[in-house]
Amino acid sequence: MSFHGEIVKNGLWNQNPVLGQMLGLCSLLAISTSTVNAVSLGIATIMVMGMSNLIISSLRSFIPYEIRIPVFILIIAALVTVVDLSFNAWLHDLYLVLGIFIPLIVVNCIVLARVEAFAAKNPVGVSVLDGLWMGIGFVWVIGLLGAIREFVGQGTILSGIEMVIPGSHGIQVLPDDYPGFLLAMLPPGAFFVLGLMIAGRNWLDARANERAKAQLVRHTQTQS
Repeated sequence: MSFHGEIVKNGLWNQNPVLGQMLGLCSLLAISTSTVNAVSLGIATIMVMGMSNLIISSLRSFIPYEIRIPVFILIIAALVTVVDLSFNAWLHDLYLVLGIFIPLIVVNCIVLARVEAFAAKNPVGVSVLDGLWMGIGFVWVIGLLGAIREFVGQGTILSGIEMVIPGSHGIQVLPDDYPGFLLAMLPPGAFFVLGLMIAGRNWLDARANERAKAQLVRHTQTQS
């Protein structure tokens, strides 16, 4: 597999920041009560990760090693402020819902971990690619988690989409008299659903490893 292909696969699956590295769980569990909220925070995270990897990779030769962490945090904080003010200006209703969790991207371990582990050591192009695909990996997990919790908890899909696209409405999938499932909307429900998603990923990886071993055995037998 090419180096770029490996970056894509790591971000989406192998080193997925949530399912693989268990990073950023605070914001993920707190804001994933609906698909719209979850994906919106994920998109904000992608923007910060892409831009921070770009800037830090560009400046890595000029940042003294001893003060790299404070400099990284300062750059990330400036970018998060830009994203925060942009949401406030153009998506104000959504901004009010997301609240403190946009500024908290500054201390999100996903962002700082990729800056330190990858952007500070690699050229600009692949660093931006790494940031974007790690962010996309975060988005699909938090989006799926939000969709499951919203569907089970409220019986809807894309509730609150009018905050992003005025005039549109969410979809009531289950009957209007559906009483809802409160546990799915509370933190214990988020832990339970996330645990099932991690278990599913591990099961798929185990099956893939078994198939690879079986193919290796057949290949060895054929050669012999």
